[in-house]
Amino acid sequence: MLGGLMTLLALTLADTLSNRNRGSLRNLIFVLITGASCLVMTGLPEVLFPHLPERFLMVLKASLGPLAGAVALYFLGNWLGGMWEGALVHRFTAWGGSAVLLAATLMAAVASQIEAAHFHSLLWVTAGVNMVPVLLAMLAVWHAAKLGDPLARWMGLAMVCLALMVCGMYLRGLNVPGFGLLTWVFTAAITVTFFLMASVLVMLRNRENRQLARLSRMDPGAEPATGLATGSGLLSQVDHVFWRTARRQGECTVICLYLSNLYEMAEPSGHGAENQILVAMAARIRRAAGFRCVVGLYHPRCFVVVLPTDKYNAPADETVERLHAMATQPVPVLDEADAYQAFEPCVGLGVVTLNPVGAASMDVINAAERRAMARLGRHSPNEADLVTEPMELR
Repeated sequence: MLGGLMTLLALTLADTLSNRNRGSLRNLIFVLITGASCLVMTGLPEVLFPHLPERFLMVLKASLGPLAGAVALYFLGNWLGGMWEGALVHRFTAWGGSAVLLAATLMAAVASQIEAAHFHSLLWVTAGVNMVPVLLAMLAVWHAAKLGDPLARWMGLAMVCLALMVCGMYLRGLNVPGFGLLTWVFTAAITVTFFLMASVLVMLRNRENRQLARLSRMDPGAEPATGLATGSGLLSQVDHVFWRTARRQGECTVICLYLSNLYEMAEPSGHGAENQILVAMAARIRRAAGFRCVVGLYHPRCFVVVLPTDKYNAPADETVERLHAMATQPVPVLDEADAYQAFEPCVGLGVVTLNPVGAASMDVINAAERRAMARLGRHSPNEADLVTEPMELR
């Protein structure tokens, strides 16, 4: 169990250092405090460190469990959305967490003064107090699941594991007779299962929140559905690539992919089919072009890829072939009846290779788009079609 908890602690620490947001930090604190309370109840600290003061261990055993419950309950409320998702959930988590935190403080104060002979009775009270946040968490998760939170159902399963974990830990800490090795093995397994489920669910919710935050601060120069640069933002990026390539005395290849039948499925599939197609096509084009070049959306039917070509970069012909192969594959589109229909992209590729010194980005893109539209009447391009041609500079 200690090995599993240490592994999860390392993963949550790495997640916190990489993302650096409040959700990841809460997950780290949760694993650290709750894991420490579990280890204290197993009796492992006094085995590994036999010289620890008995009074110190008594205070830890009496207060650390309720403290972990209060922290977990408060963090659960934030995970479920807080006050803006429902006042009842907020009462269960925020108010309940405050009450349990007060109880943990009282338990610590009593444990620091009580005689060792009476500590066993205090530990029974601590076990009862520690079940309160478990029950409140179950109620909060159940209510959130009723309201439609898709992750709350899985968190409910984690809460069942939590209840079994708390029962097993206090059976161990109280040395209740009639329970042996199988009980402790089951408790250790269910503990690791709970921490694993809770950590994964927290990471999933944090990822959703990061995606929403990214979309909320979307660059005005980006297309909302695909996130690709468009308008003046795209032209600015293309100009920058031209300038950078000119300094390296290289050439630029501008590729336009013209999707002539983008709105073909608007009627049979309903409103929004074009957004599904744009997102799928943008992902394919980005995957085929790579991440070291500019990919943008000149207008809804025209994707633009700008490749710098010099002695340090591979020729553009292979990228053009890969773009054509991936862009012409069928796209599954979900219609209003929740059934998938195959969309067959009709794509024309226009390629312009030029010396970028003094070139105007809009003129180059327009020239590449005209070539893409001109190729639409032909069959699938062969090697001869994919040969790049220099553009005359005015």
